[in-house]
Amino acid sequence: MVVNRRRLPEWARKKLGNPGALHHTKKILRERNLNTVCESARCPNIGECFTKPTATFLILGAVCTRSCGFCSVDKGRTPESVDVNEPDNIAGAVVELELAHVVLTSVTRDDLVDGGAGHFAAAIRAIKEINSATGRRITIEVLIPDFKGVKKDLYTVLEAGPDIFNHNLETVPSLYSVVRPEADYIRSLSVIEMASKYCSVNGNGQSLKSKSGIMVGFGESVQEVKRVLKDLHSAGCKSVTIGQYLQPTRRSLPVKEYVEPEVFKEYEEFGLALGIEKVYSGTFVRSSYNAELHL
Repeated sequence: MVVNRRRLPEWARKKLGNPGALHHTKKILRERNLNTVCESARCPNIGECFTKPTATFLILGAVCTRSCGFCSVDKGRTPESVDVNEPDNIAGAVVELELAHVVLTSVTRDDLVDGGAGHFAAAIRAIKEINSATGRRITIEVLIPDFKGVKKDLYTVLEAGPDIFNHNLETVPSLYSVVRPEADYIRSLSVIEMASKYCSVNGNGQSLKSKSGIMVGFGESVQEVKRVLKDLHSAGCKSVTIGQYLQPTRRSLPVKEYVEPEVFKEYEEFGLALGIEKVYSGTFVRSSYNAELHL
């Protein structure tokens, strides 16, 4: 059952974490001039994740060249120049925060020739240098934009050696014109399929896996969500996240439905029955929430 409500139901209310630990994480990020999607996208899990501490680094600036209706990240056609020191600053923060699993994502940079793929690769390499220098096992997950579907740019990131590749479909095909007006469902699905094929051939027995995610609550039907799960399975996707969309700002798209917990459970069971290895489905699930569980 799906509930239509303007007020937040109890199951969609998130408790804050420890303020002191949260401030410590923010202090390290500010000192190194780093952005996180946790802050820029106003994630409801920030109090919990920053307290652990975990963080999802938002690279390539804080201004996106696209205008997705669900996202609170700043938008504009003239984003800031790429910070060449960012990969090393991320590596330093990884050490200070004692992270064991790192998630790298970015704004979409359609203004860059490679969409920022080379910068992703540089950040991966910087973190891997820590592995070599300290002997620590730091796993790396990338959540990338679609790079306009260019295989060469996708491979630039994959060849740098992340442990998990992620590209989100975000919503069902019928809602793309509203939710992701400058994206294309088939193109995003093809990116996931290309990455899945690369992972199957080049995983070398390691944990290199493909992952994707969607949000619900935009007005999609249960059958549409299940169709997306079928498409992801056909594309070779090994891990899927499904979470409740929560309107981050007044300018963002409104919530059409608050999906009940049992429906999330239905999606999880359906995806697993299809053969998807991991389906993480629930109100507060986000792409990088408890991301280490998808290793």
